[in-house]
Amino acid sequence: MSARVGIVYDYAAENWPSMDLVGDLLMDGLRRHAPRFAPERIQPRMPRLLGGWAGGAGYNADRLIGRHVAYPRWLRRHGGGRDLYHVVDHSYAQLVRALPARRTIVTCHDLDAFRSLLQPERDPRPLWFRAMMKRVLGGLQRAAHVVCDSEAVRAELLEHGVVPADRVSTVPLAAHPDFRADPDPTADAHVATLLGPAPPDAVDLLHVGSTAPRKRIGLLLRAAAPMLAANPRARLIRVGGPLEPVHRQLAEELGIAGRIVEVPWVPRPLLAALYRRAALVVSTSEREGFGLPLVEAMACGAPVLASALPVYREVGGGAARYVDGDDPATWSAALSGTLASLADAGERSAATAASLDRARRYGLDRFAAGIAAVYDRVLAEAA
Repeated sequence: MSARVGIVYDYAAENWPSMDLVGDLLMDGLRRHAPRFAPERIQPRMPRLLGGWAGGAGYNADRLIGRHVAYPRWLRRHGGGRDLYHVVDHSYAQLVRALPARRTIVTCHDLDAFRSLLQPERDPRPLWFRAMMKRVLGGLQRAAHVVCDSEAVRAELLEHGVVPADRVSTVPLAAHPDFRADPDPTADAHVATLLGPAPPDAVDLLHVGSTAPRKRIGLLLRAAAPMLAANPRARLIRVGGPLEPVHRQLAEELGIAGRIVEVPWVPRPLLAALYRRAALVVSTSEREGFGLPLVEAMACGAPVLASALPVYREVGGGAARYVDGDDPATWSAALSGTLASLADAGERSAATAASLDRARRYGLDRFAAGIAAVYDRVLAEAA
């Protein structure tokens, strides 16, 4: 008989596509490659007591009440009966307090949520926020096991003494099977409708991610501006929601506002089509816990230019190209140089082959095998 595993998602109303994707990877990976585990989605509705627009005071109050009061209460009433539980987002680790901790796993994607506690000089916060994060961190520390997406995050967890080494494992995330280099006529046609046809000399830079400060969207705009100004066929495609007002103003000042195409979060097949038609996928982040866009891009055969973060080097290896620092001129030179080399058919073919080869390390089968090994261990220890 298969062991029942409750996959504990974030509230859907929070609209965190990356966290939803982690839950989906667990669900799909276990069903396809580890059938001795039967995953069951746990995702109640977030209460809308005060309502309000996303990001407003009423909405944020609902999030706070939902995470720390309503969700734990729902789990105590309706969430029982599973052999294991897996909380997909460390910022929801307070839920471990409402679950059988000895049979609960949490995935920790990065330490940003706990920075105000672990490095208060880098992230000063009010007392109420630190108290809330202390409760979340306490939930993480109660969990039977913590899974990290990368060795870089695991090392940071251990450096700060958050959990003992024997209760932390690294299981890299996977590229969902929807991300592939093979054409998808339906998705490709939809993207062509969305962006227009791609002429042979088109140059589409692609950035996938939120506009959180650590993504350094300002650096992205400044780096891309010279290339956009020099090439009338070039565009910057931004997937992940609208630009912030400050970014819109910067784009206007740089004279590139009309060369930026903003795309909301789209279903995986459409995002895969965007990766496939990109001339280059760019990530200017200053901090990351893993880098799913890099893995997704490589699985679609797209070349990647990324910040020289340890975790990005861990993920991309020799298949990606990297840029140190935050100097726009350095980034602009790297963009122009990379695009110039990729204009050669042989270079482009080699870059595609390198991306696809690297992406094989991040197959759904490997991800499922790593997670299943953690589950086996937790079940054995709980018994």
